[in-house]
Amino acid sequence: MARITRRAALAAVATTTLPHFALAQADQRPSLTIAVQKVSNSNTLETPREQSNVGYRLSGLYAEPLINTDWIGDLSARPGLATAWRRIDDRTVEFDLREGVRFHDGTLMTAEDVAFSFGERLFGTGPEREAGRASVLAGSVGKEPPAEVVAVARRSVPGLQGIEIVRPGVVRYVAATPDVTIEGRLQQNVGVVHSRAAFAAAENWLAWARRPVGTGPYRIAELRPDVSLTLESHDAYWGGRPPLRRIRFVEVPEVSGRVNGLFSGEFDFACDIPPDQVAVVERNARFEVLGSPINNIRIMGLDQTNPVLANPLVRRAITHAVDRRAIVDSLWSGRTAVPRGLQLENYGAMYLRDWANPRFDPAEARRLLRAANYRGEPITYRLLNNYYTNQVSNAQIVVEMWRAVGLNVQIEMRENFDQVTARTPGRGIRDWSNTSLFGDPVAGLLRSFGARTEAERNGEWTNAEFNRVSDALISSTDMAQRSALFRRLLEIIEREDPGYLVLHQAASFTAKRRDIAWRAAKGWPMDFGPNNFRLGA
Repeated sequence: MARITRRAALAAVATTTLPHFALAQADQRPSLTIAVQKVSNSNTLETPREQSNVGYRLSGLYAEPLINTDWIGDLSARPGLATAWRRIDDRTVEFDLREGVRFHDGTLMTAEDVAFSFGERLFGTGPEREAGRASVLAGSVGKEPPAEVVAVARRSVPGLQGIEIVRPGVVRYVAATPDVTIEGRLQQNVGVVHSRAAFAAAENWLAWARRPVGTGPYRIAELRPDVSLTLESHDAYWGGRPPLRRIRFVEVPEVSGRVNGLFSGEFDFACDIPPDQVAVVERNARFEVLGSPINNIRIMGLDQTNPVLANPLVRRAITHAVDRRAIVDSLWSGRTAVPRGLQLENYGAMYLRDWANPRFDPAEARRLLRAANYRGEPITYRLLNNYYTNQVSNAQIVVEMWRAVGLNVQIEMRENFDQVTARTPGRGIRDWSNTSLFGDPVAGLLRSFGARTEAERNGEWTNAEFNRVSDALISSTDMAQRSALFRRLLEIIEREDPGYLVLHQAASFTAKRRDIAWRAAKGWPMDFGPNNFRLGA
């Protein structure tokens, strides 16, 4: 029976919702409605502009890189828009492009599209500009990408000289300096391949960024900022016909709204379920919750420009006052882990197994505060309402831990990240996370900290030695030297001049109808490709 959905009513749009698995006359594939806390922070879908947890969840559905990641398996590299690749030297990797790949506009992918995607699309045609955080209307005039996009691109593929077209179907990625991580960098969603013809036809950069034309299993049908995103099947997808006719992601900020909508049949999936709600969902035999720790680490950023936090002793005290294990046990029911600093075990030879977070030591925290001559001056903690799972509960617990050692941290609620990171008086502590899209420190730590990264562009944290060491790490090809350089980076940013506080490895839990056969990724991405959906589990 047709009905008006709650979200549609709130959006003041009269839409009639058919049962989600209703059959269309010409297409009997089902459609899904998925409740998420947020679709896009920037209100765009262009990946270098939307480098966020919510952006990672969606981007693989409509855009693809040359090298894919086995998100459901072991996170290893696998062929994507390139069927094979090989090292030419320490600066060059050659790629064989997949034949017969069609963009959502029906055109065939060519080597020229790859060159465009790593050229004009990321860097524009003008001189590099100083970058900060762009507004949601950035790019509404002209085709030049916002400065933030250029900065993200330069950090994601540093030293990129360009894409050389060897011959039709074969391209070479050429870096200006040696880089042992080129293959990994090409797994990042910044490096997806888009249609240069569609970009040329777009009205302006913002119009393009809200509807980029890629090669993924689903095409963008409609983005309604702060409301919903609708994707439709790309039936010419090179990997096989997608199993779904349509996917609609609907913003439902509150956990209770997502869970209740799941129970009522309004939604088929509900994302970002806190551990304490897993049992609530699964008490109903019609539903189940899937998920695990993922390739992301939850951190709290510490703004060194804050008058109180300018003293590194205060920041060091902050890191010693937090009992990470207690947070994992109480808020996550032990379902995730505390990493050894800002690193993950899939770093392999670069993983520092003997590294440790600043220990939980209230006495040491008090000693550092005395040495800093701290007198209870207030420190602002700008907080979003559960953008991250358990975010508000975590904040309340941590503030009490800080209070126990004499730190006067005051929570100020904000509506979005622009308000959190705005360079206005009082900016001090904020929630953040760090994702490693491949197994190396440059994929994690150096995505957020160092020259031209978000922390420096926002004016939150910078350190001259850290920048010099990070540049050396990026260009070094000696693994022993790289390991020593990584250790020095962690010494600076986690112990001497703290830029963040590590909390725990993030975990992602998704509730769904039990009669849907679907596997959750070991990262943020949701996969609804030809091999990961079946109705009738």
